[in-house]
Amino acid sequence: MTSTPQRRRSLDREIARLAFPAFLALVAEPLFLLGDAAVVGHLGTRELAGLGLAGTVLTTVVGLCVFLAYGTTAGVARQLGAGRRREALALGIDGLWLAVAIGVPVTLATSLLAGPLVSAFGASEGVQDAATTYLRIAAAGITPLLLVLASTGVLRGLQDVRTPLVVAVLGNIANLVLNVLLVYGAGPVPRLELAGSALGSVIAQVLMAVALVVTVMRGARREGASLRPDLPGIRAAGRAGVPLLIRTLTLRASILVTTWAVVISATDLTGSGGDEVPIATHQLAFTIWAFLAYVLDAIAIAAQAITGRHLGAGDIPATRAVTARMVRWGVVSGVVTGLLLAASSPWLGILFTPDQGVRDALVPVLLVAAAAQPIAGVVFVLDGVLIGAGDGRYLALAGLIVLGGYAPVVLLTSALGAGLPWVWVAFGVLFMGGRLVTLVHRAGTDRWLVTGAGA
Repeated sequence: MTSTPQRRRSLDREIARLAFPAFLALVAEPLFLLGDAAVVGHLGTRELAGLGLAGTVLTTVVGLCVFLAYGTTAGVARQLGAGRRREALALGIDGLWLAVAIGVPVTLATSLLAGPLVSAFGASEGVQDAATTYLRIAAAGITPLLLVLASTGVLRGLQDVRTPLVVAVLGNIANLVLNVLLVYGAGPVPRLELAGSALGSVIAQVLMAVALVVTVMRGARREGASLRPDLPGIRAAGRAGVPLLIRTLTLRASILVTTWAVVISATDLTGSGGDEVPIATHQLAFTIWAFLAYVLDAIAIAAQAITGRHLGAGDIPATRAVTARMVRWGVVSGVVTGLLLAASSPWLGILFTPDQGVRDALVPVLLVAAAAQPIAGVVFVLDGVLIGAGDGRYLALAGLIVLGGYAPVVLLTSALGAGLPWVWVAFGVLFMGGRLVTLVHRAGTDRWLVTGAGA
């Protein structure tokens, strides 16, 4: 029998095999937008601001559909664990058709409503015009992006994280080359400026979707799985995604509520027109928080794939063992990122802004964020474990409960005049702490340990 140290090393290798490529693929996602910004930024401030608004709309729309990846990963991994590879790929094909069914109407709606969506931000007319131009073209990439999510979920469920990584890297390179070519023109290619950036991104997204979908389809053909749309299977995939959609909405709502609380606090403390420093500081702090989340989210992705596979195989002891090991990974990762963030907090502001007021205000906020990193490490891992177990209904309910308790308290805190660091204390203690309590409570029960391929 394998000794305990050997078993731990085996689990560590399995987690690392999935987590490290997943992390690199996750980092490639913001680099996609960063490449667009780097090219468009040389056109002018108006174009860059327009890209920012349009990008916010697109990332929100696509982000709400992340269940296409998470739900598919869990379902495919469970079928794989049960030794039903053909059924796993058939389920994956249903996920691809669901992505198309969602993507086509959303694409049309986003393109047609580009003007009103952009105007809701209240920006100047010039910025709105630029954002509308970009969004109407870039909306054509929504369906390909949803197919990328769904096919990535299938491959992760099959324990293949390298293919999505390779496609993400090549897609970023193609996006950058196409952006430069179409924005500024060369030879017979006309100079399209901002519209060229949108068109270049759409082409790159289509190429990524084709590469991933073809990979999934080839696997399905090898296993004899049908490529035709199966309406019951598509409906089942849609129903399974609803709880994860609700979970995602609660997370998005928490971000909006926190930002709203910052605005309230900044306006109360500084008066009209003097809220730039707190709001800018919060934006920078949250950007750094989001980047560090990629490290922790990579472990969560590994948790989804491994948990689903073990439960599909009916191996509860292995599920418990790997969960405990991944929680340890989460704690260690959270401690490391927290220490690094705390140590670098006095100098990080220099990288982002010349405003000394923002730099000074950023330090205490980053120290609060650093203290919350170990909590985030456990939260991300257990969230991934329960997603992999198909426990979406509990995650949705827990998300609603935590948001319901967090939102009024953080808004009241800001209304009473608390500064930005205290808003972040509320975020770390109430929101992240609330998620920690609900997830640890659930993980300590046996209710999520449902075995078998059809669970």
